[in-house]
Amino acid sequence: MTDRDKQKLKNQVAIIGAWIVAGLFFFPIFWLFLTSFKTELQAISDPPKLFFVPTLENYALIEERTDYFRFAWSSIVTSFGGTALAMFIAIPAAYAMAFNPTRWTKDILLWMLSTKMLPAVGVLMPIYLICQKFGLLDTKLALVIIFALINLPIIIIILFNYFREIPVEILEASRMDGASTFNEITQVVLPLAWGGIASTALLSIVLLWNEAFWSINLTSSDAGTLVSLVASFSSPEGLFWAKLSAVSTLACAPIMVFGWLTQKQLVRGLTFGAVK
Repeated sequence: MTDRDKQKLKNQVAIIGAWIVAGLFFFPIFWLFLTSFKTELQAISDPPKLFFVPTLENYALIEERTDYFRFAWSSIVTSFGGTALAMFIAIPAAYAMAFNPTRWTKDILLWMLSTKMLPAVGVLMPIYLICQKFGLLDTKLALVIIFALINLPIIIIILFNYFREIPVEILEASRMDGASTFNEITQVVLPLAWGGIASTALLSIVLLWNEAFWSINLTSSDAGTLVSLVASFSSPEGLFWAKLSAVSTLACAPIMVFGWLTQKQLVRGLTFGAVK
């Protein structure tokens, strides 16, 4: 077997392995979607039924009992709003640490990352009392602020790594032309790192869309997100798998479509700086 044949065989094995891994990741989503069209008896049948007569009664029940679009709008506002606020803070911070580093820069980044290790339940009570004091309980504003803060360390670290790929000579040239710091960020750094910024924002939106702890504990009816809607289908009487699958499908569908539509930008961001 020639070296070319060996390389071709390795590529084929890699492709097959990639399809297997992708199938393993996709199967739970496929089964969730399939279960949403079953009756409750079909959903808990043993062995599981792959072929059945589909029904829309679960989706009809959700439309009848809940205001899906209100919860969806709340998820959109809080996830996109939290991402926008975090990016507004993170871009200048990452710029300062990437292009004006000090001997404390790495320690600061490590400290920011360490805050993600703190269990959320450990700060639930003080944050709950603060929101109660300022009348922010069950409001979208409270979720936007908290969502921005919990993702801020990750966003700063990712942007810091993206910004470091930009040649310093470009910034020095802009400074020689009299560009201010604001002009450097808006006219030089942002266009060059746009792919990385977009992919970071997409990652933040996905993480915030699925954020459950704060959504469930700080909201009830007015500002509840789709995660809260899914949690409401877990009752003391037990779990109704078919209905839970239907509402979970409706909660996952918007962000999956959003990710599919923005996949080119995501890939561009993930490969930013790989080839110079």
